[in-house]
Amino acid sequence: MSDPIRVLHFADTHIGMENYGRTDPQTGLSSRVTDFLRRLDDICAYAEQNQADLVIFAGDAFKTRQPNPTYQREFAYRIRDLSQLAPVVLLVGNHDLPPAQLKASSIEIYDTLQVPNVWVANDYTGQIIETRRGPVFVAVAPYPVRARLLTDERTAGLTIAETDDLLQQVMVETIEHLAQQADTHDMPRLLTGHFTIAGAVVGSERNIMLGRDLAVPLSALDDPRWDYVALGHIHKHQNLTRGQPPVVYSGSIERIDFGEEGDPKGFCWVELARGETVWTFVELAARPFVTLRADLKNAANPTDHAIKLIGQYNLREAIVRLIFDLSPETEARLNENVLRDELKRAGVFQVAAIRKQVEQPARARLGAGPEGLTPAELLEHYLISKEVPPERRRELLDTAAGIFELREE
Repeated sequence: MSDPIRVLHFADTHIGMENYGRTDPQTGLSSRVTDFLRRLDDICAYAEQNQADLVIFAGDAFKTRQPNPTYQREFAYRIRDLSQLAPVVLLVGNHDLPPAQLKASSIEIYDTLQVPNVWVANDYTGQIIETRRGPVFVAVAPYPVRARLLTDERTAGLTIAETDDLLQQVMVETIEHLAQQADTHDMPRLLTGHFTIAGAVVGSERNIMLGRDLAVPLSALDDPRWDYVALGHIHKHQNLTRGQPPVVYSGSIERIDFGEEGDPKGFCWVELARGETVWTFVELAARPFVTLRADLKNAANPTDHAIKLIGQYNLREAIVRLIFDLSPETEARLNENVLRDELKRAGVFQVAAIRKQVEQPARARLGAGPEGLTPAELLEHYLISKEVPPERRRELLDTAAGIFELREE
């Protein structure tokens, strides 16, 4: 029996994400863009060290459909390195699609220049790819575009819901056709797709979704005619089946926001063999996101309490947010500047936010009997209800006091 085919499966690089970053003066790039590029470098290094036979990129190279040339160049460097090691399949995801018909996608240039060992997969088809350890049949299912899969005649008079149902039906039929094609080849078979599978656990990709999404039933992919199904589009890594074939989202390679705070990031290393594929998830050293929470409503010294909380965690190189429950009194005693200095000493990469959730007991009193309050007291309660910071409240109240005095005169 021949050795299994070594496949590296990754997706959703989203080069161009700049959340919580700062400009690197040496490169001119956002430090967060650099994070994503470093994860790509780690993937290239792993592929070389472990002698990958085939690389599957399951879609969404960039954050936007019109990435700037610098991002395109940096991504191209890494694809060049991978293509010198093994054949590379670049699947077209929803973020790779052109913004209008007849325009080029963000990764189409590899096909136009006929870059050796790179297949830009923008149609529903399959082909045999020769690797150093033998041939593989690879079928590709790019992001489903309604205008491409459905004719005007088929959708005439349909509601949006009916059109979505029809698109799902067409996708199931298309995947079945690819499986029939795969079944004619006596070799390992791999399907790669970029879409949502019904029942998959979604992540922060919903916050950057382009276009209306479609859910394909798992039954269309849980098919023994495949040996591995390599998916992109959903950022949370997960395997949707227990047996053969594995139907796997590799997940994104770097965290985008706090919605992915606890999610491991990485790629899949696959030993592809007919009927007995084995795979593992390889975690990457993604940028840590850390949320610290505390109830400081009754703290005698809320700043000291927050400092002790910071000291309990390793926050080096992390993106951190602090969320505090406060009373109006403890809010006034909380020193944000001291906390920021403490976070800086802890080696924090970026302070995302210091969020203060202030308890407003004055609201009930205001609603029960405002006629018993002076104009100054009414204004103060109003400013508290609007969560105006204490220093700003004092400024407004001092200014208002002069106005109230003029009215009395």
